[in-house]
Amino acid sequence: MVGVGVWMGRRQWVAVAAGLLALAGAVPSSAADLGGNCCADLEERIAELEATTARKGNRKVSLEVYGQVNESIIYWDDGVEDNAYVVTNDNSRTRFGFRGKAKINSDFEAGYRIEIGIRTANSKRFTQDNDEGDGNPTDVGFDLRDSYWYLKSKTYGGVSVGQQADATDAITETNLTQTKDFSKYSDVEDTGLGLFLRSTDGGLSARSYRNLLGDSGDQPGDGDRRQNTVKYESPTFAGFTASASWGEDDVWDIALRYAGEFAGFKLAAGIGYGKITDGPETKIECPSRGGGAPHDEDCQQVGGSISIIHEATGIFVNFGAGQKKDDVLSGAEIFVGTNPDDKDAFWAVQAGIEKKFNSLGKTTIYGEYFDYEGSSQNRTLADDDAVNPFAPGSRAAIWDTGLTVYGAGIAQGIDAAAMVLYLSYRHVEADLTVREVVGGVATGPIADAPIEDLDLVQAGAVIKF
Repeated sequence: MVGVGVWMGRRQWVAVAAGLLALAGAVPSSAADLGGNCCADLEERIAELEATTARKGNRKVSLEVYGQVNESIIYWDDGVEDNAYVVTNDNSRTRFGFRGKAKINSDFEAGYRIEIGIRTANSKRFTQDNDEGDGNPTDVGFDLRDSYWYLKSKTYGGVSVGQQADATDAITETNLTQTKDFSKYSDVEDTGLGLFLRSTDGGLSARSYRNLLGDSGDQPGDGDRRQNTVKYESPTFAGFTASASWGEDDVWDIALRYAGEFAGFKLAAGIGYGKITDGPETKIECPSRGGGAPHDEDCQQVGGSISIIHEATGIFVNFGAGQKKDDVLSGAEIFVGTNPDDKDAFWAVQAGIEKKFNSLGKTTIYGEYFDYEGSSQNRTLADDDAVNPFAPGSRAAIWDTGLTVYGAGIAQGIDAAAMVLYLSYRHVEADLTVREVVGGVATGPIADAPIEDLDLVQAGAVIKF
């Protein structure tokens, strides 16, 4: 991170230089003889320095430039085809930002943040036929992550307004280790799950692995995405911090987080609740139901996580879980009268050791497991979809989904370069239960779709500035 600005104006520099010259005049000439033209070009040199210095609008508010680059190589094998692509690691994608603050008095400060994400190729959107995953405008290139101002008090807490993470953002991903930047244990879609489902007979489905996670790919219980919100965050008391946010039309949530140390352990944890009640022209959808015709949204979710590390040995455990319930799932036409399941739930664990075994930095060795069971998503498989188990001509309604992921990895920090090198492996097993659509309604037989397992290996580095 780099602070930028000009500390002194030209006249101040000249005044300082004049003072030094006056002091030098008091020194005997035998000590030094710099000549009569020693400072003839001093003002010109100062002007050149000012011209090449990054400037900010005023001296009252600080300006800090920060960011990171996180690029990787990912190898995938869907049971029939395998390949390797160069991608931006969306577990914590490349980005740059600007932030600053100004002290109002001993209790209050004001500040701002603007952050831009960058993807050269998308690790969670690429497919067998598209190595960049640029199906939508924001999948590759620049995207706005944050743009907000805040007013904060040490006594009363802080309020922020604008596009930002909501109160429950990352509430199921609490992580005190290096794996948070390249292999999030709860948000598994970021590592290759944009790949299309491969049937056991070799065909490609129109649905991807991430579509099995409530259709959107996000784990239940976690904040939806960065959005236009008003957020309040309390002061920290005995390690606890509370927050709440509201925005869009309408999405609101509350969260409680804790961070502290005791008996040689470092601990961080969080729990949160959120509700989505958007109208027909919704921007935020309840992921258990997905898209389709315009409809009111009404779903609620709860999630939480904990990360604990023993500082002496470096042994750590990360655990997260969450559930989402869609209160109007059965209102969609395809499911009228069929009473499908309306809940999504997951749990995940990551454990290992992180310790400084060498002078370079911390080494992290870990294993992980993720389990998801989902509801129907108001989606159907076309009669010719590769994983549709019914006879040609019969649509299949997606009735129930499941995803199991287990893996392992290693990372090496390089403190001198603010860098982490990483290598991770994941094995993905998908379950998809469908029901035959008869007469426009899903009332036919229920069957399991034939899907191949998926293997993923990712290697890369993240460097922060």
